[in-house]
Amino acid sequence: MKDVEKYMRRAMDLALKGEGFVSPNPMVGCVIVKDGQIIGEGWHKKHGDAHAEVNAINAVADKSMLTDADLFVNLEPCAHHGKTPPCADLIAQYPFATVYFSNIDPNPAVAGKGAEIIIAAGIKVYQGLLEAKGQELNRRFFSRHEQKRPYVVLKWAETADGFIAKKNYDSKWISGELSRKLVHQWRSKEDAVLVGTNTVLFDNPQLNVRDWTGRDPVRIFIDKNLQVPQGAHVFDATQPTVCFNYIKQCVENQVEYIKVDPLDDMDEAILRYLHERGILSVIVEGGALIIQSCIDKGWWDEARVFTAKTTFEEGIRAPRLSGANLFSKENIEDDELKIFRNMQAKKLV
Repeated sequence: MKDVEKYMRRAMDLALKGEGFVSPNPMVGCVIVKDGQIIGEGWHKKHGDAHAEVNAINAVADKSMLTDADLFVNLEPCAHHGKTPPCADLIAQYPFATVYFSNIDPNPAVAGKGAEIIIAAGIKVYQGLLEAKGQELNRRFFSRHEQKRPYVVLKWAETADGFIAKKNYDSKWISGELSRKLVHQWRSKEDAVLVGTNTVLFDNPQLNVRDWTGRDPVRIFIDKNLQVPQGAHVFDATQPTVCFNYIKQCVENQVEYIKVDPLDDMDEAILRYLHERGILSVIVEGGALIIQSCIDKGWWDEARVFTAKTTFEEGIRAPRLSGANLFSKENIEDDELKIFRNMQAKKLV
């Protein structure tokens, strides 16, 4: 079993190369093995481009070598026509010995159908290899199909005495420079970034990845009564931007305004919009009210909390987690970074 796990781990390492580029598709890597040697490998590089299995098969110049070869892929091969043809149909054209995959695709359009096509072609299928690791790899994709909402990451920095900002809402800079650079890396891996009105008014954030190489996330902010001045960075037209408000529904100066009924739940309206738009993940960066609201409603999956050595003595209290398990802890220069997972994450009904 160790050998097959080795090849699946390689497939997962390849899958990670697509992080930040393949959404709303899952991250998928594929390895083809013959007589104990890897003869082809590939990964899904970009949404709309060829899938991992196609790239791996194409990497084998002599297709006769595929006879009795084993194919390792971390997610069940697709069985439906999307932007590309079904990978299960392609695999079924070749005389593979066994196809190993970690997870059944949670997408109802696939969910077991890919495996059925491959089995019908006379190829053995082994499902469940490193299943938990595969679930972790594509937790954003699984959240979309199982929780019916994007994977929600909460992020904040707090002082040693538990404050997220001063009384005047000033929060610059609690964490250190390396921690802030890390946040830009995180943004490049998530589909969207969300902040509330006060964060935009007092911090005037750009919410991009200027300190990292990668794509900018969809920039989302709440401005219920349209208080944010047009000179704010969120209106600079440098990346897709959405404003949730109570007043208007339109597109102006490359900003999409989404009107929400004041009687409706704003957080729920945002999560439903993101789900319908195919956005797999959102990182919520403040302020304290919106983060605490997500916590209280159970609509969060991961929390990344920086604790600095700085003290404020008074100010705006940092959010308080509930239902959280500590996932990891490390020091980022003078800051301590703790990552929590929500063991009671709720589905958006």
